[in-house]
Amino acid sequence: MANKIKISFTLIAHNEEKNIKRCLESIKWADEIIVVDCESKDKTAAIAKKYTNKIYRKKNNPNLNINKSFGISKARGEWIFYIDPDEVITQELKEEIIKTINSDTKYNGFKLPRLNYYAFGFLRHGGNYPDTQLRLFRRGKAKFPNKHVHERIHISGKIGRLKNHMLHYPYNSVSEYIKKINFYTDFQVNYWLKENKKLTRFDLLFNITYKPIQKFIERFIIKAGFLDGTAGFFAAFTNSITHIINYLKLYEQLKNNH
Repeated sequence: MANKIKISFTLIAHNEEKNIKRCLESIKWADEIIVVDCESKDKTAAIAKKYTNKIYRKKNNPNLNINKSFGISKARGEWIFYIDPDEVITQELKEEIIKTINSDTKYNGFKLPRLNYYAFGFLRHGGNYPDTQLRLFRRGKAKFPNKHVHERIHISGKIGRLKNHMLHYPYNSVSEYIKKINFYTDFQVNYWLKENKKLTRFDLLFNITYKPIQKFIERFIIKAGFLDGTAGFFAAFTNSITHIINYLKLYEQLKNNH
C-alpha cells in the first residue's frame, strides 16, 4: 500500500456473515478498508479479517449513523466512501470512482444511483430507481447529523454525480424483510416519541387505511412498479405494510404511556 492513501471505504456490520464477503470482495482494491463490528455474534469479524486489519468494535447502537460516523473518523484516505455490508461496487462504478478521485474535480462529494434487490429481483421502476445515494466525499467535508437512522450525510461544498450504480441487497428473501421490519419500525416509533409526536384517532385511521393504499397505488401502478413483476409487488406491498406497522406501534406506545 502506498504511503498516500487515496480512498478509504468504511462500513459498519452487525451479524452480516451472509452479505459482508460479497461487499468486501467488491472493494478489495481500495487503499484502506475500515470495518466497525457492532457486537456481531456470527462470523462477520472473522470474514472481515481476511480483507483488512482495521476492525473496530462498538456497541450495536440502534442509530446506525453514530457508528457510521465513528468509522468515517478512523479513515485516512483523501476520499472516503461509506458502504453498507449488503451493497456491492460494480466494476463499472469502481472504474468511475478511480477516475473521479484522480481528476482535478471541484466537487467535495458525489451522489450515485443504487439498484435494489427485493427478494424476487432488481427494482427498476415504481420510484425505486435510481434511489440516489450520497456516499463518496472528501475527508473532513462530510458529517452525519446522527439524529435518524435514515438521514443523509451532509456535505460542505459542491456535490457532483456519478453515472454508474452500486447494487443493494436489502431483502434477499421474504424472511429477511420480516426480521428487519421490527428494527426499523421500532426505531421510527422511538424517534417519534422523542419528538413528542401526537396521534389522534383520525390520524391513526388515515394512516392504517387510506395512506397505505395510496402508497401502494402510487408505487405499483402510477410509477409502474408492476413492470418489475413479483419484486415490484413485494416492494410496493411491504412499503405499505411498514407504514401501517409504524402507526400501530406508535398508537400502542402512546396508549401504554397513558
